[in-house]
Amino acid sequence: MAQLQRIAIALSQFQQDQILLTPQQLHYLGRVLRLREGDRFIAMDGMGKWWLAQLTGEQAQVLETLSVETELPVSITLIIALPKGNGFDEVVRICTEIGVTCIAPVMSDRTLLHPSPQKIERWRRIAAEAAEQSERAFVPTILEPVAFMSRVNSQESIVKSKYICEARGNYPHLLNCLPKNGKRTNDQELIIATGPEGGWTEPEIENAIASGFQAVSLGRRVLRAVTAPIVALSIVTAAYEV
Repeated sequence: MAQLQRIAIALSQFQQDQILLTPQQLHYLGRVLRLREGDRFIAMDGMGKWWLAQLTGEQAQVLETLSVETELPVSITLIIALPKGNGFDEVVRICTEIGVTCIAPVMSDRTLLHPSPQKIERWRRIAAEAAEQSERAFVPTILEPVAFMSRVNSQESIVKSKYICEARGNYPHLLNCLPKNGKRTNDQELIIATGPEGGWTEPEIENAIASGFQAVSLGRRVLRAVTAPIVALSIVTAAYEV
């Protein structure tokens, strides 16, 4: 099925064995993807389900349910201090491709960006498009931006594996702190926080540690704010997928 095009569909569009396509989806399938009557594509609801569908006029016929196993064996929430400019667009895209479950943008003491509602909707569209491209079963959740400490304090206490990445300081490497180096355990949820340009402030690190986070390093080099979350997620992916 890899050769077939994929589009994200809202669950409300399904009626029995039919998919009611929106004008935007019809335009994308017909004008962009050049699909014609009778052509097949894959519909995904972004919540784990895929269907093989056939284009029939302004709707699609569901032919069969597909099985897909492209997700990581661990749920990863990335808390990311918003970088300046449009760098967050690419962070969302690449982290979706790698396998993130939830992206939680935050405003830290050194954050310069305060996004508009339009920006947030853009990030969600980017996540959906990246999930389609990378054959994800799930579209990552993009949360509303909040203050860093508000997000840290709101995280479930039952999540044992929580890490805050910091470039400076004598902290252990993230890879060495993962549960049994990524072997399957009962703890299959991770939370990782990466900082802004200039890094976290000392009070932010101290407060995160007090809230159950472990301070970790991503290596000997100082990474950009848009690079650190990608590196962190890649380390987790490599540990859990080998």
